[in-house]
Amino acid sequence: MHHALVLVLIAACGLAAAQEGVLSQLYAARPPAGSSYVRVVNPEAPALAVRVAKGSVQSIGGQTPAGSYAIVHGGQDFSVQVGDTEITGLQVRPDSFHTLVLRRSGKRYAVTPVDDTTDTEDALKAELRFYNLARACPEAALALSPSGTLVFRSVAANGSAARSVNPVRAAVAAQCGQVSTPAQQLPALQPGDHLSLFLLGTAQAPVLVMQTNRTDVFKR
Repeated sequence: MHHALVLVLIAACGLAAAQEGVLSQLYAARPPAGSSYVRVVNPEAPALAVRVAKGSVQSIGGQTPAGSYAIVHGGQDFSVQVGDTEITGLQVRPDSFHTLVLRRSGKRYAVTPVDDTTDTEDALKAELRFYNLARACPEAALALSPSGTLVFRSVAANGSAARSVNPVRAAVAAQCGQVSTPAQQLPALQPGDHLSLFLLGTAQAPVLVMQTNRTDVFKR
């Protein structure tokens, strides 16, 4: 009898913990309506210390070109800190996702916005987004390897393209004109994952870097 009571109590505690976990997710702090998500990509080396609005300072560049998406107030000015330099007066529309491509011009930095907002979301699939950030590459493509089947074609400079895919194993290579990067295996993707594929380097020596998207947790 005592043993049965212990089992009942353990089961009850487990159920309570599970319910608490569900409730904590349900009532977790969420950004206010109209919030947007912004990250910075540094397509050059070496790495730079970057901060978006009130987000954390992140080191980006090289094999980790993108920071996580920070939360900003859509339709309101925010700034990006790059080392000791501050880029001010930036703004994105409410309820959007944006990547800011960082470039250096002399002693100053500037950003080029790329809209990452997706109108449709398929929770059963993963999303691939391909960015053409290679210098002097007017159009880029991404193809399956070794078949050569195109996943993305004719992506303009400082532009991107996205598509939903079944989370399967595959190898891909990027192309700028007749020059291709070495083939790379996609990481193991799960439904709902978002993977960025950045074409970096130059048109003559392009480099493909993959990075899983991350989003900051909202804190009140």
